[in-house]
Amino acid sequence: MSATAPVARPVRTAAPRAAALLKVRGLRVAFDDGQRAVPVLHGLDLDVDRGEALGIVGESGCGKSVTWLAVLGLLGPRARVSGSIELDGTRVDGLAGDALAPIRGRRIAMIFQDPASSLNPVHRIGRQLAEAVSLHRGLTGTAARAEATRLLQRVRMPDAARRLDAYPHELSGGMNQRVMIAMALAGEPDLLVADEPTTALDATIQAQILGLLGELRRESGMALALISHDLGVIAEVCDRVAVMYAGRAVEQASTRSLFEQPGHPYTRGLLAALPDLHGPRRRLEAIGGNVPEPGRLPTGCAFRPRCDHATADCATEVPALRADAPGHAVACVRRDLPRGRPS
Repeated sequence: MSATAPVARPVRTAAPRAAALLKVRGLRVAFDDGQRAVPVLHGLDLDVDRGEALGIVGESGCGKSVTWLAVLGLLGPRARVSGSIELDGTRVDGLAGDALAPIRGRRIAMIFQDPASSLNPVHRIGRQLAEAVSLHRGLTGTAARAEATRLLQRVRMPDAARRLDAYPHELSGGMNQRVMIAMALAGEPDLLVADEPTTALDATIQAQILGLLGELRRESGMALALISHDLGVIAEVCDRVAVMYAGRAVEQASTRSLFEQPGHPYTRGLLAALPDLHGPRRRLEAIGGNVPEPGRLPTGCAFRPRCDHATADCATEVPALRADAPGHAVACVRRDLPRGRPS
């Protein structure tokens, strides 16, 4: 797990739940490798409320990015996707091509991990931004360039008008990430999905980008789904958190509840691996082993081989998410385990 900043005591509390903007139920994804369909998501349920910030955390290979690529229909022809996806009460699963065009970018926009690979290196920033503005807003020519300038100013790009004539390689990593955020905002989306938006940035620029995302969310009222390995980032930005492991959600709760009263052994392990600004100094603990490969999951609970609390029952039952406190659901057979931060 990344630990770019120590985990401070989280102060965010979840806003009252309203009708979900996005509702995902029973989402399953498998990839055809030419011999069989290898499952990578196993019936995921997930809600994103209007205006909220939802954090999605877990190690690499847990299915965080695949979830959102499936929602947007970006997994390609080898993917087998099932389950229901509702946006504003309307089913959008099964849509493809032109039918998805009004949703991608316009209703749900996504920022990918590496802006350098997402921007076209042979086109100037202004052309790429103007293309997004034209696609989502119908503006062309001078009007599109003026809107592109406004978007760069909105993401606090220094000397925005001049940057339109720059190529991606002429900008720093933080500037390119601001360009990607500006392109995502071109369609004025209801939901912005940010996939590890600060992974390649130093701590100072990371803080600026996270502050910018929070500011834009408050100004526009859009929802934010933030995918991150960094629990410090999640604690700072998000209202609720979904912890994923091996293609399933193993815990969902408000940020405060999850950090103060984690219920799943995996969540406790993630927290034990990070430094804490409060309390006595302690040795950080790593979670032994690795996330199992898709198609090679152990029987029962997928976390069982790495769990210090596993029993024989854990090998026979795949635990479902069950609420054991208001707004706090945990998928674990061991309901008798103590709750709370590792000490």
